[in-house]
Amino acid sequence: MSKGAVTILAIESSCDETSASICVDGKVLSNTVATQAVHEQYGGVVPELASRAHLQNIVPVVQQALLKADRNIQDIDAVAFTQAPGLIGALLVGAQFAKSIALSLNKPLIAVHHMQAHVLANLLVAPEPSFPFLCLTVSGGHTQIVLARSPLDMEVIGETIDDAAGEAFDKSAKLLGLPYPGGPLIDRYAKLGNADAFRFAEPQIPELNFSFSGLKTSVLYFLQAQTAKDPAFVQNNLNDLCASIQATIVRILIKKLKKAVVQTGVMQVCMAGGVSANSGLRAALQEAGKKHGWKTYIPPFEYCTDNAGMIAITAYHKYLAGQFEDLSVGPTARAGWS
Repeated sequence: MSKGAVTILAIESSCDETSASICVDGKVLSNTVATQAVHEQYGGVVPELASRAHLQNIVPVVQQALLKADRNIQDIDAVAFTQAPGLIGALLVGAQFAKSIALSLNKPLIAVHHMQAHVLANLLVAPEPSFPFLCLTVSGGHTQIVLARSPLDMEVIGETIDDAAGEAFDKSAKLLGLPYPGGPLIDRYAKLGNADAFRFAEPQIPELNFSFSGLKTSVLYFLQAQTAKDPAFVQNNLNDLCASIQATIVRILIKKLKKAVVQTGVMQVCMAGGVSANSGLRAALQEAGKKHGWKTYIPPFEYCTDNAGMIAITAYHKYLAGQFEDLSVGPTARAGWS
């Protein structure tokens, strides 16, 4: 590969954020994100609207990323994009745009797995974990424990068998009458409440896998029973309800993470994904680290949610390994670990 500086343009479009990043030798110089507020009124991401918004946003987002990094499109050594998993229409916008740039510049094309990128977001800022490390990856669509042996050698050793942690937050928030996205609102109200006020089911799943559908059902039945007796129950107990729901989700996650550390003997523990922005979960990981002697790492908030910076750092390592794709490569809505 090139002996000079390696400059990569990375594009992320897996869901409802359009993002572009310029990375030089593994250092992110820009990480531009355009969000899509249109989905709030529907209580969730509408795939067709997401695709249309990506089409509108992708050119200005890439231009802004180049401007912030003080680079021209001709400076690019490779173009990377999120290949999977995600909304197929949204992925197609980023993939086709990346392929058109790679073709016009005659530069290598790099396909990146979204979940691998979330894990490597931990390498974007100092201090960085050294390999091997464990990563609890928690988002709206995924909950996984990943053993990372190197940037390109990872194994999922635990994952959800139904709902993801982010879904548990958002669906619980909906049951409480909170608008979408509800996860951040639960986090906000939880800071004002008593986490021990109410108890909810914690599914007992073997090994390192997770389940959150039972928790959602537990919250539903509890609220139905309480509001039948007092229609103002949720309104009068919102802070305590949020704190109790959040504490339950966090307990489930941390328990499995502790088990993974014991099974693997790996004491460096990271977190990634949109739910890793949750203040309760961040505090719980740091507390567990102090108690058990782990070295813990959590990316800054800007690298927790979907962003092209994490795509760029993953692409950089794939560039060094010569892992390129031809123009026949296409996105995949669902894909296992690559």
